[in-house]
Amino acid sequence: MPDPRAPAWLGIDIGTSAVKVVLVDGAQAPLATATVPLSTSRPRPLWSEQHPDIWWRATLDAVAEVRRAAPDAFAAVAGIGLSGQMHGAVLLDGDDRPLRPAILWNDGRASAECAELEALVPGLGRIAGITAMPGLTAPKLLWVRRHEPELFRRIRRVMLPKDYVRLKLTGEAVTDPSDAAGSLLLDEAARAWSPALLAACGLDAGRMPRLAEGTEPAGTLSPAVAREWGFAGREIPVAGGAGDAAAGAVGIGAIADGDAFVSLGTSAQVFVTTGAYRPAPETLIHGFAHTLPGTWFQMAALLNGASTVEWAARLVGSPDIGELLARTEAGFRGPGRLLFLPYLAGERTPHDDPHARGVLFGLAPDTQPTDVMQAVLEGVALSLREARDCLEAAGTPVGRAAIIGGGARSAFWTRIIASALGIPVIRYAGSEAGPAFGAARLARIAATGEAVADVCVKPPVLDVTEPDPALHAAYGDGFVRFRRLYRALREEFRA
Repeated sequence: MPDPRAPAWLGIDIGTSAVKVVLVDGAQAPLATATVPLSTSRPRPLWSEQHPDIWWRATLDAVAEVRRAAPDAFAAVAGIGLSGQMHGAVLLDGDDRPLRPAILWNDGRASAECAELEALVPGLGRIAGITAMPGLTAPKLLWVRRHEPELFRRIRRVMLPKDYVRLKLTGEAVTDPSDAAGSLLLDEAARAWSPALLAACGLDAGRMPRLAEGTEPAGTLSPAVAREWGFAGREIPVAGGAGDAAAGAVGIGAIADGDAFVSLGTSAQVFVTTGAYRPAPETLIHGFAHTLPGTWFQMAALLNGASTVEWAARLVGSPDIGELLARTEAGFRGPGRLLFLPYLAGERTPHDDPHARGVLFGLAPDTQPTDVMQAVLEGVALSLREARDCLEAAGTPVGRAAIIGGGARSAFWTRIIASALGIPVIRYAGSEAGPAFGAARLARIAATGEAVADVCVKPPVLDVTEPDPALHAAYGDGFVRFRRLYRALREEFRA
């Protein structure tokens, strides 16, 4: 029975498909969790938007659910951490109200503006850690300036998704280096806003949030929110927090040089912590500031992860995803004949192609729903292999990796990924909690001043999946076809 007087820590993750909240005790055991789904608007081809206020409403609902589930522990909350989807352009007026829906990470409208930025700022990729891509924040700002000039003139703050929620919680406009890194406006080496990149977008540092390391206090709950949540008379610090990828790293203890993991949420990443800033924009690898002081990371970012599984289940009319996965596993005999390009929302690493789309290739009269699901699992796995190869081209070998996010719940998918990559894959206990748990850890560090290494320990190992040599060889043949299929269709996607 947890001590009701012991401090607890609240982690809030502003995801794309849901807001997730976890309440963690002093032994780092989750006491209560809540998930409130979100919807995304796609009003035009390539567009992807959410109104910032849905994040705030979902946060209030999720926190209320956690409070009901564990009222005594919730009353002992001593700090709050935030994580969130990266790259979203949240544009606020002088009253801190959204001027338009936020333009999200998987929005592909700003291709022309990427070329403009590259021309305006020579060496952009070395400053910002990655070449200009449509999903990043800066090209979207140029798009708004060109297509919505009256609205652009009214911008008084540019925020990122989790930091809009922080603004509602504390009244403070603050972000952390890991989330700022994904804006394409940060000087990654200096961990400070880049005057050259801001000027190229028609902005200055006065319109950007203050930067605070993810482990630092970055405001306290406002008196109104504190009263609403039962904390009246107490100062509850809110940590700088992290972008979702970096928060996931904190959650599984990927804090030392070389620590690697695969994240399978709505999107997917192959992430490696580095002790120094090592940009390699020519490989389409992201070299970004970590949320931990004096730490960076390299990341291959994929726009399509576990969301493809939900899509496939809807496509074949199987609402029970677990049952469909079980049937697929029962019938698994090795790589399938059906190929799937998982680019439902375009792709970033390794193609930088917002026009790419999903493809099922090789459909036949006897194709079954389980064949489609297997192709989807394998398509994401082969996409991860291609991303891993980009990291190796950047001088960062990945010899083993953890796996986190909702996709980590599937031991079957983990087996496919381990064999496709040819490396051992580690599942940690509770690793599907992902960024919200990492945010709770950051809350604790910010509130107590404890050492990062003492809090961000690796969780207990659930299992280690070794690659199957025969399966790895077979996936090697499929990988050749997978890459050839994208190259054959690239111009068709653009047409």
